[in-house]
Amino acid sequence: MTGPALSRRFLGASLCAGAALVLAGCATDYAPYHPAGVHGSEGYSEVRLSQDRYRVTFSGDAFTSRDTVEGYLLFRSAELTLQQGYDWFRVVDRETEREVVRDYDPWYGSDYPYWRPSWRYYGRPYGWRSWDPWGGDPFWTSRLDMRTVEHWEATAEIVMSRGPRPAGDGRVFDARQVIERLGPTIRRPGYGA
Repeated sequence: MTGPALSRRFLGASLCAGAALVLAGCATDYAPYHPAGVHGSEGYSEVRLSQDRYRVTFSGDAFTSRDTVEGYLLFRSAELTLQQGYDWFRVVDRETEREVVRDYDPWYGSDYPYWRPSWRYYGRPYGWRSWDPWGGDPFWTSRLDMRTVEHWEATAEIVMSRGPRPAGDGRVFDARQVIERLGPTIRRPGYGA
């Protein structure tokens, strides 16, 4: 094979390789474990309540599941415990909140709160009827789209301590064991998946 057939084959292979590189460049390295405020409001934060007591929070974005948010909260609590020179921590209070945001299309905004398109049509056996995006005939309402986005936020109040961990309490965690077990699942910025 020489000439035009070879150059077409080379051109095809080059285009496929180029398309693969472009698509790989579009893929983002999603890394939700970072301090809050670095990439928006999601991430971890903590407030010192006393010498050995902290309130730790992890907020996820639209792509972060509840399980991930709670796991990252536990990991951050263990990380903070070791940073402060302690060995284990007890969760004395915890809460997970869910925020749901709904986006409607068509939506005409607050500038026109009572305006929306509407039509009148004749349909048997009911006669003249009206339609708008929020009601009316099912044939027309298929043009109404709604998107729901969930955001999860978990908060825990922890008390840190040194020495051997008390046995038999399900709310007590050895910080080193938590880091060891959850560490491989944590996605940090710049370190890949």
